Amino acid sequence: MTDTPTEDAKTDAPTFRSDVTVELVKHSAADSDVLWAARVSTAGEQSLEEITKDPERSKGLINYLMRDRHGSPFEHNSMTFFISAPIFVFREFMRHRVGWSYNEESGRYRELEPVFYVPGASRKLVQEGRPGKYVFVEGSQEQYELTSRAMEDSYRQAYAAYQEMLAGGVAREVARSVLPVGLFSSMYATCNARSLMHFLGLRTQHELAAVPSFPQREIEMVGEKMEAEWAKLMPLTYAAFNKNGRVAP
Repeated sequence: MTDTPTEDAKTDAPTFRSDVTVELVKHSAADSDVLWAARVSTAGEQSLEEITKDPERSKGLINYLMRDRHGSPFEHNSMTFFISAPIFVFREFMRHRVGWSYNEESGRYRELEPVFYVPGASRKLVQEGRPGKYVFVEGSQEQYELTSRAMEDSYRQAYAAYQEMLAGGVAREVARSVLPVGLFSSMYATCNARSLMHFLGLRTQHELAAVPSFPQREIEMVGEKMEAEWAKLMPLTYAAFNKNGRVAP
């Protein structure tokens, strides 16, 4: 794995990564946000007193809301993540539209960095079975070597063509067309706890999930990192999510 080069060390030689980057850059999210939002229905403006109370005293309410799928109280919070991942991950990501906002780097306005995705040794390569009933299993050493060599050769050729067109005066928005979906991009993604729970229910596999999911591993890697950050911000909500089958309310 090679990290993305910094501006000071910019190079035209492609580099390759098998990981993803997820950073929580801004948030306004706590379990108390769920409580004051829920209790306004009975307490009116007095529900704001929940902000200063220990939410542990009301974890039963959070679990009730999750269990009976009263979802709107889980929307009164916000988390913004910086994410760096292959473009094909972002194309899946943006199928999640309700409760999400995105801003991605633009290949029209900046020269794209030569950072590309190559699966690591732990990534299962072989699909067995038919759609709806298939599983992924470990590949052979020869298959891993083939995958790495073929992808790296293709990336080098594509980026060389991109650089050749830029050097020839071709607009960035045209030249980028030769670049593959294994190219790394970056974006800010903002969501609330309810929209994140829906994302995690579909894009991660978990032993506590009441409904099975079959995500592509690369977007699951992003989901796992986002989940870890959210769990620290809203531990009672996170516990209720897991206790009730990891189904978004």
